[in-house]
Amino acid sequence: MKKLFLSLALVALATSQLSAADAKTYQVTGPVLEVTPTYIVVQKGDEKWQIATDKATAGAVKVGDKITIQYQMVAKKVTGK
Repeated sequence: MKKLFLSLALVALATSQLSAADAKTYQVTGPVLEVTPTYIVVQKGDEKWQIATDKATAGAVKVGDKITIQYQMVAKKVTGK
C-alpha cells in the first residue's frame, strides 16, 4: 500500500512539474533600473518591467547593466465568480 501511495505521489509531482515546464518562455531586454533580493526592474521602451527573482536567477546584476531576462507566466492563484 505504501509503494502504491508513493508511486501515485511521484506521478502527481512529475505531472505538476511537466505542466509548469510546458509554459511558454518569453524574454525582455533592457537596462537595469533597480535590483533587490526579490526582483529586478528593467526598462523596455517606455515601460518598466518588474520581474521576480530567486537565489538561482538573481546573479551579479547591477543598475545600468543591459540584460536579457527569460521568464514564464505562472498563475499563483485562480478564483471563479
